[in-house]
Amino acid sequence: MTTATRVPADPWPAPTASGPVRAVVRVPGSKSGTNRALILAAAADGVSRLRGALRSRDTLLMAGALRALGVGVDAEPSPGAATGTEWVVRGGLGRGDGGPVAVDCGNAGTVARFTPALAALTRADTRFDGDPQMRARPLTPLLDALRHLGAVIDGDAMPFTIHGQGRVPGGSVTVDASGSSQLISGLLLAAPGYDRGVEVSHVGGRLPSGPYLDMTVTDLRAAGATVETTPAYAGRPPVWRVAPGPLRAHDRAIEPDLNSAAPFLAAAVATGGDVLIPDWPEVTTQPGRMLPALLEQMGARAELTPMGMRVRAGDGLHGLDADLGDVGEAAPVLTALAVLADSPSRLRGIAHLRLHETDRLAALADQLGRLGADITVTEDGLAIRPVPLRGARLDPLADHRLAMTYAVVGLAVPGVAVDDIATTGKTVPEFPAMWAAMLTGPSLVSDVTDQPLAPDNSG
Repeated sequence: MTTATRVPADPWPAPTASGPVRAVVRVPGSKSGTNRALILAAAADGVSRLRGALRSRDTLLMAGALRALGVGVDAEPSPGAATGTEWVVRGGLGRGDGGPVAVDCGNAGTVARFTPALAALTRADTRFDGDPQMRARPLTPLLDALRHLGAVIDGDAMPFTIHGQGRVPGGSVTVDASGSSQLISGLLLAAPGYDRGVEVSHVGGRLPSGPYLDMTVTDLRAAGATVETTPAYAGRPPVWRVAPGPLRAHDRAIEPDLNSAAPFLAAAVATGGDVLIPDWPEVTTQPGRMLPALLEQMGARAELTPMGMRVRAGDGLHGLDADLGDVGEAAPVLTALAVLADSPSRLRGIAHLRLHETDRLAALADQLGRLGADITVTEDGLAIRPVPLRGARLDPLADHRLAMTYAVVGLAVPGVAVDDIATTGKTVPEFPAMWAAMLTGPSLVSDVTDQPLAPDNSG
């Protein structure tokens, strides 16, 4: 008997731009916003409608997890929205009869870290598992914290089982969330349903992606929760307190995903072009709000207009020296621009990227190294020295951000081919079509104004 050899699918040939990219690109709803809203709607009593939400692998996995926990979740076209889905959530966790329930987390960190604390409130035995990459992602601090709060759990990593008792006492707990701020968000989102609520203190190294915790707190308050926060001071750790109490069902609009806008804005910078992202929020907790300022440091011009965020290339593409600890999701795309820049870059504060869908630091250095890029992995980030590049076949290692990063490099480097471009469906389901449309102008990319983008007359 012979064993069949797996033949990899043909790679996606990353298009090379024939000139400056000039486009208006509508990006889908925020993954982080959609999944937080789904969790809070599930825990509330009543029906919530989430307009303009993301329908992608990560959010479908979240919806599936919530259905397994007894929540009614349906997806409908989002009325009046150019993109997005309306999720209709009939809240109220199923208490169950103690029978077995299975949750597939795939490679979605928000599903793996947000749903266990909810599962502890049911009366079911819920088994959690996911893709091979997920089994290597940090979950033990979350599971230890849940045990401390009164949950009954078998296992310290995937696969693990939560034996729901119908209630969780709650109380105070310390968590080392230096691997991911999602570990704290997962506790806070379920905390209103715990008998005494939850008080969480962070201990350990630097807390990455702090703005995502601001998003969690804002969303909890919008759902009616009472939340107090105490920042770190005088050597004391930051603390978050969520009081017990009911959450209210409510309708909300989900913002565009500013992280998913990154490759499209980078396309303007990489090609000397001009890109507009409609509906960019004036005020937001999304960390992606920091991206335009970072692009400006690399020589671009960024402006929030009444139509949206507009980024135009400047006189050149320059290296970047920045701490990206709060905006690590942008680091891969900024690395793409850094290898095309005219001076060295140093990206710092992103050691936690080693614990994402893959070790992003090692993967960026290795895979872009196939193009000839000079990238050194440092203790907390990457050092990049621009050198001439050549085409090569690149593997995103099932990481959506890496696949999009390689597409950006391919705009300026002929011959880049990307394996498994479908992995972008984790957050941008139509990415290959949107990317092609950005370059050629089909309906997926359309002008939202009655006139073309104006030229830069700033001198």
